[in-house]
Amino acid sequence: MTPITRMPSEAPETPPHPPRAPRTAVPPPRPAPFSLVDEIARHCAQETEPETVHVEVHLPERVDHPRLRAAFGRALARHPRALLRQAPVRWWHRRYVWEPAGAPDPAPVSFSGPDPGTLHRARERALAECPPLDAGPPVRLAVIERATGTDTGTVLLLTAHHTALDAPSCLRLLATTAELYGGAANSPAPAPLRVPAPAARRTRRSGAAPLSTALRPPARIAADRAGTAPGNGNGMLLAELPVPDRPPGAPGAARSAHTVNDQLLVAAFLMVTRWNRLHGTPAAPVVLTMPVDDRPRGAGMPLGNGTRLVQVRFGPADLRDAASAAASAPPDPAAVARLLRRTAARTRALKATPGRPLGLAGAVLTAPVLPVGVRAAVTRRARATAAPWTSTALLSNIGRVPYPFDFGDAGRATGVWFSAPARMPRGLSLATVSTGGRIQLSLRWSRALLDDAAGAALYALFEESLAATSWSGA
Repeated sequence: MTPITRMPSEAPETPPHPPRAPRTAVPPPRPAPFSLVDEIARHCAQETEPETVHVEVHLPERVDHPRLRAAFGRALARHPRALLRQAPVRWWHRRYVWEPAGAPDPAPVSFSGPDPGTLHRARERALAECPPLDAGPPVRLAVIERATGTDTGTVLLLTAHHTALDAPSCLRLLATTAELYGGAANSPAPAPLRVPAPAARRTRRSGAAPLSTALRPPARIAADRAGTAPGNGNGMLLAELPVPDRPPGAPGAARSAHTVNDQLLVAAFLMVTRWNRLHGTPAAPVVLTMPVDDRPRGAGMPLGNGTRLVQVRFGPADLRDAASAAASAPPDPAAVARLLRRTAARTRALKATPGRPLGLAGAVLTAPVLPVGVRAAVTRRARATAAPWTSTALLSNIGRVPYPFDFGDAGRATGVWFSAPARMPRGLSLATVSTGGRIQLSLRWSRALLDDAAGAALYALFEESLAATSWSGA
């Protein structure tokens, strides 16, 4: 386990302001009703477990404060969707509406010196305090200088309200900030080549599980709070892991049969099953929620909540292989290979099948027939009723960071982390990106489910499980 410990420096002389980056024409924003995803998130918001998105970008050198503040302000202007705020609303209104803020209401950027514990406190705020929706922008950027011995640098910690923006939108906003600050292009890298799935892989609808399995409630992660009372909010652990090896593709193929994303899914499944077995919980199908994002990553990327959520279900055959894999040390490679093969087939089918966000039920709940106050009450009740069928955990994998995050004299990003909300009853989210041949992992949990010691123990199981998916060459 490699927790994050690195950062800041002595400030170099401020260089002359870099040349302006070419401006992209942006149409003036207009009031717009909340999307289906935005409205559901707005209805289900609660103070005990705020719906925050947390993003960290680590730079090797210090940034110039006035330049960065100006660059972030210009980035917001270039992406007006990030400057929207919720218009005043009453319970009898038919819709929630985003309205243009024009300029930031509160100052969105703050700066902190290299004081011990500053980064830790900033992370705690990112998990516990949502930027308000009625003050644009619903994001804040904390700039934290770090100095640990000879290791110096800066952390950019962005917190967003998940009702307004998701993690890819936050990364796009920071990439534009880097471009405006450093003067260098921060265009996204080309997307990796995807080999189309064979037709035989798509015979079953969306990789769906048998009906008898689909009707069973998913496994819940066994609670472990060492006898302490449940707390509010989320806990979080950040770490770096090596990218697991994959077998080479067959002759003439572009890649191996499974992806790193498939390995992460199998590792999360093994982590859950091993954790529950250690805590004496009966085996049950494990369902992992996986966001799929098809938006372009360029300057014209639509900001907001642009991902659709798909459910990756691990059923009885997978549970048998998980038990077989756990029965030996190291885990049985044949059982792990079968899990990877089945998971790759499922995810290819799920990604290739278009779907509406939150399905028909979400569309019905957000239809502007009843006032928003009534719809909110119905939505919260429906969520509570459906709680037993909520997925076991969420795994959000962005893959290779598409942007260089080149901040000129402050350097290029040496690490990028983000975390997604971990509200009950799911209570656990894993978020991963990769830079420089390493996976940056955020494990985030509800304190109503796990304490910090249990979160660290769960991470150790994930680390072992991911290593078990790595191709050994045999």
